[in-house]
Amino acid sequence: MADICGRADGRFVMAGDSPGRTTYRVVQTEILRRITGGPWGPGTLLPTEEDLAQQFGCARATINRALREIDELGLIDRRRKSGTRVRLAPVRQARFEIPLVRAEVEATGAAYRYSLVHREMPDAPDWLRARLNLAPGAVALHLICMHFADGAPYQLEDRWINITALPQAEDHDFDLQGPNEWLIATVPFSEVEISFEATAAGVAEVTHLNHRSGDPVFHVKRTTWWQGAAITHVGLSYRAGHRMTARY
Repeated sequence: MADICGRADGRFVMAGDSPGRTTYRVVQTEILRRITGGPWGPGTLLPTEEDLAQQFGCARATINRALREIDELGLIDRRRKSGTRVRLAPVRQARFEIPLVRAEVEATGAAYRYSLVHREMPDAPDWLRARLNLAPGAVALHLICMHFADGAPYQLEDRWINITALPQAEDHDFDLQGPNEWLIATVPFSEVEISFEATAAGVAEVTHLNHRSGDPVFHVKRTTWWQGAAITHVGLSYRAGHRMTARY
């Protein structure tokens, strides 16, 4: 994704670009950030398209396209004469949030720690190519990570990232920052598929989560897409006794 640069006059442009060349994707990403992370909370009346076009240094048509796609995500309500507002109650699919494992751990009062166990970029296996709709011979970034709570194993993360859709992942230093945090900060998602299952502990769970071989393990599989392009697929295994609560 392109970097968004602020200017002294309050406008935004892509890094290396001149005013007027800001793409709708850059506008869309920044508006989504303002809606999901503030300052545009539920019920906020957004600036007019004319004002946004001036702020971002782009054509009104660019703003219109960005808002149209955000509307399709269920986050805003666009009405003629009344303007555009952030929905008080977004449609259900737009309310799903990718959980931040650091926040999960720290919410319990425990100290969080992250560790990268393994990193490679092999040819994507057949099951992953089918899952992410990758071309034959495509490579994918494979990361195995551990998350700890007060020094005890909390979550084993086995993640694949589509380098074709997110090439900047190849050069990112995941020794310092986990892919969970980096992805949330880097790219939004427009579609997510998630499944929950109990699986028997294998070598990875025995080694990293201190399970006994064959013990049941709570396991989550999640795939996310952005505008039709698959971004990442992850398998998450949790320590014994883990409980997940969802609220809708």
